[in-house]
Amino acid sequence: MRNRSKFAKNCALGAAGVLIAATVFLSGCSNGLAGEPKEPAGSTAAAVSENVSDARNTPVVRAAKAVGPAVVGITNKALARDWFNNPVQVEGAGSGVIFRKDGYIVTNNHVISGAKEIIVSLSDGRSLPGRLIGADELSDLAVVKVDADDLPTAEFGDSDDIMVGEPAIVIGNPMGLEFQGSVTSGVISALNRTLELDDRVIKVIQTDASINPGNSGGALVNADGRVIGINSAKIARSGVEGMGFAIPINTVKDIVEDLLDDGKVTRPYLGVGIFDKETAARYGYILNVDKGVYVENVTVNGPAYKAGLRRGDIILAVDGKEVNKVSAVRNAVLDKKTGDTVPVKILRDGGEITVNVTLEAAS
Repeated sequence: MRNRSKFAKNCALGAAGVLIAATVFLSGCSNGLAGEPKEPAGSTAAAVSENVSDARNTPVVRAAKAVGPAVVGITNKALARDWFNNPVQVEGAGSGVIFRKDGYIVTNNHVISGAKEIIVSLSDGRSLPGRLIGADELSDLAVVKVDADDLPTAEFGDSDDIMVGEPAIVIGNPMGLEFQGSVTSGVISALNRTLELDDRVIKVIQTDASINPGNSGGALVNADGRVIGINSAKIARSGVEGMGFAIPINTVKDIVEDLLDDGKVTRPYLGVGIFDKETAARYGYILNVDKGVYVENVTVNGPAYKAGLRRGDIILAVDGKEVNKVSAVRNAVLDKKTGDTVPVKILRDGGEITVNVTLEAAS
């Protein structure tokens, strides 16, 4: 783990996927409402009396005042192809959170993915061009920079120190910039949830505060006015209400520091192409194994190859943990560091053997 002193010094401590039987919508690509806001910061800019009663000056009000100015709109201008294969420009809108006053903003990777141009709409009404500093598809996080200074910043909290049932406030731009700076509230519904998306598992905070398309990259805030998560997804299915998810802010801090340093996140890799029964079925294959995952290919001179794994092996366990899904193997590896040696139990020719794989950095 890196030393976090630099991050703490610089920070003002401050699309769709399948989830088993539900549909998970990454909530950052709201199209068609990406026009200039008519008023700076939407409702958060309204003047109010200084003599506000305690009944009105709730934690939600205070959180909106503290974090709202640091939440921005992000317009992604990308190129797509029409039915006749002609290039056409499309726009999507999401959210972001300023964490450094010199213009550094954290958002979701899927908000800026494929962007030819990024426009950042500040709470004071200005629209500035954004520059991508770095992005990480696996964690769905990205950092964008605008050329400005003395910007309002959000204070980052501690997502390891939150409780189920405590207030949760969502600030972002649902349905696009016409609704910039919208605030919704609810509670923390659950901690340490896992969502499986595209054979990867991400750990998230669950909330019943309303999260809609365009909210992605916005802030999940506690009653103390500190950001505890970056909004990322919701479950949208008939009969399902109030299931939104955010990336824990402690995860965000680690990823952001790597993106600031290198523009990418370096992780260990095993160097195998693998199938479980579900992933094999997607490609029209039937995998006749009772347990484990099938090794379809091995990267020559990769970590697994050097340790002796070969095509046709069945991986039964990684680091002492049984694995029956592709995502389980990937998460077991990602929990380790580059250079770690990990025991991998395999089935080969009817017998079980264990090989030790020294993990290397993915290029």
